Amino acid sequence: MPHVVAEPCVKCKYTDCVAVCPVDCFHEGVNFLVIDPDECIDCGMCVDVCPTGAIFPEDDLPEKWLEYAGLNARFASEWPAIRQQKTPLPEAGQFKGVERKRDLLDPNPFRGD
Repeated sequence: MPHVVAEPCVKCKYTDCVAVCPVDCFHEGVNFLVIDPDECIDCGMCVDVCPTGAIFPEDDLPEKWLEYAGLNARFASEWPAIRQQKTPLPEAGQFKGVERKRDLLDPNPFRGD
């Protein structure tokens, strides 16, 4: 069962999870990260290090964020892999803990550094 990045990551994009992932299953959008469900080995290492509490085993995904399982699968095939920790988005502190951010999720892949 893969893990899923849910709404709390939107507009934050902390990458502590990327630093501990043993299989490089994270992919990067402009303001969100996703997990490739075909690459995730369900180790759970990413869950405890996520500063926003955005990562869940797919079976434990809160009902209000069920659509994120599909979004992770879709965007993982469209976005580039991220293999190293980066600085969070400048607005991460402002958006950490904010709810109902779905409309703020940018569907575009991250380009550049």
